[in-house]
Amino acid sequence: MSENASIETLGGIFRDNQIFALMSHVRPDGDAIGSQLGLGLALEAMGKTVHYWNEDGLPENLEFLPHSEKIARPPHEAPEVDVAIALDTATKIRLGENNLRAASQAKLWVNIDHHISNPRYGDVNFVDASSPATGQIIYEIIKSLDMPLPEGSRDAIYVAVSTDTGSFQYDSTTSRTYRLAADLLDRGLAVGDINAKIYDSHPYRRIELMRSLLNTLQLSADGRVAHWDMLDATRISLGLKPEDSEGLIDLIRAIRGVQVAVFFEELPDGKIRVSMRSKDRSTNVCEIATLFGGGGHALAAGIRMAGPLEAAKEKVLAAIATAI
Repeated sequence: MSENASIETLGGIFRDNQIFALMSHVRPDGDAIGSQLGLGLALEAMGKTVHYWNEDGLPENLEFLPHSEKIARPPHEAPEVDVAIALDTATKIRLGENNLRAASQAKLWVNIDHHISNPRYGDVNFVDASSPATGQIIYEIIKSLDMPLPEGSRDAIYVAVSTDTGSFQYDSTTSRTYRLAADLLDRGLAVGDINAKIYDSHPYRRIELMRSLLNTLQLSADGRVAHWDMLDATRISLGLKPEDSEGLIDLIRAIRGVQVAVFFEELPDGKIRVSMRSKDRSTNVCEIATLFGGGGHALAAGIRMAGPLEAAKEKVLAAIATAI
């Protein structure tokens, strides 16, 4: 079905089934893992059995989340599952082959997301592109259905929303987002402590990566596009983990006069990962990403494309220049 299901339909699915597999996209971020834990712990509080799977496992920078040890790589054999739920994943393939195999016996697929490019690939879909984070959708579902909201869900939802709104800075942040944060604070969220763990606890290798990236930084002739790149050799030499680059693109997005920031990353398989950020909706980077088979949001989008790096940069930067 392509249209959105009602929240009441989701409530019936949660009530009438027992075994759930919650999955999120490869290279998970705070919204992906936070949404899994936020919904999963609420379902567990209802007496449900929940599997938490991610193709790449739990990022080191999110290990502080309560019950984060529940996040596991998917099993080789597909267990019995009533409902598979894809969270914060714009296309089904981004769950990864191992997740798809592990969930192959699920009787029902549910797709909950906030990416505008999501094609609604579930049997049941709940996609709200106006929401700044999937975590906010999870919160509103839990509240609307009067589901339990345990402390672990509270903290996970806050991390999901805070990280996907740039700590409540992006223009996708709404009054609903601030009311969500206020409610979580009223429920006992230790905001100072959790913000310190999100934003002020990085490994030294991340700073070394920043130094390396700055050495590749380039501005377009008109100063409206900033880009830098990371070779796979840099990942190896610094011992980097995927989450180490999370959020660094915002440093060059913040350059005065820059309209679009681009991060080109050479992957081990020879493909190029492209992350794009736009300062405002006059340049829709999701539309640019779709030209290369990618997707995302108007202000934040990504691509995985064939290399080599210089060829990918030439194509993407030309498309951005045309869009601007």
